[in-house]
Amino acid sequence: MTRFQMLVFCLLLVVGNPVMAIDEPRYTVVRTGEAFEVRRYEPYLVAETVVAAAAEEAGNQGFRILAGYIFGGNKGARKIEMTAPVAQSPVRIAMTAPVAQSARAGGYAIQFAMPSEWTLETLPEPNDARVLLRTIPARTVAVLRYSGSWSQSRYEEHLKKLQDALEQAGLRWHGEAMWARYDPPWTPWFWRRNEILVELD
Repeated sequence: MTRFQMLVFCLLLVVGNPVMAIDEPRYTVVRTGEAFEVRRYEPYLVAETVVAAAAEEAGNQGFRILAGYIFGGNKGARKIEMTAPVAQSPVRIAMTAPVAQSARAGGYAIQFAMPSEWTLETLPEPNDARVLLRTIPARTVAVLRYSGSWSQSRYEEHLKKLQDALEQAGLRWHGEAMWARYDPPWTPWFWRRNEILVELD
């Protein structure tokens, strides 16, 4: 699917469902800082795929794979409502032989949060083996929100702002940051809701 086809596909989805992406994982705001807020998320379900590609291409590939699942690519061909956000985080993917020079390679995990009415027992089984259904456990995260383009440079700029603000606040974090996008690609850049989340110790 080309980028244009994906855009048209999403547009048709919105026309058919004018209230798009209203369901988000549930959380409570624990603390608000000048540059970030601390949230306590309840457990939630995701459909996830891991793509070994550069950040932007991984997002496109992962979106297509997961969209296939929620738009009927599953046992019973059931449709699952689109939610927000589409989340992306770097992962390490184990390599197999015969690559000898590097034991590991990078990639990205792309996630769609599942609507809250589903459980692991009731979600339909994916037809595509690249789609994994799993529970994200309850966790406390620091979140920096920003608008603008989805470029890697803007992501890195805001990730540094978040890390600097957390250091100044005396808060420690662990693991890889997650990049969450809440809007379809045709949303004007100045209206987009983008977030970077890091899990706190």
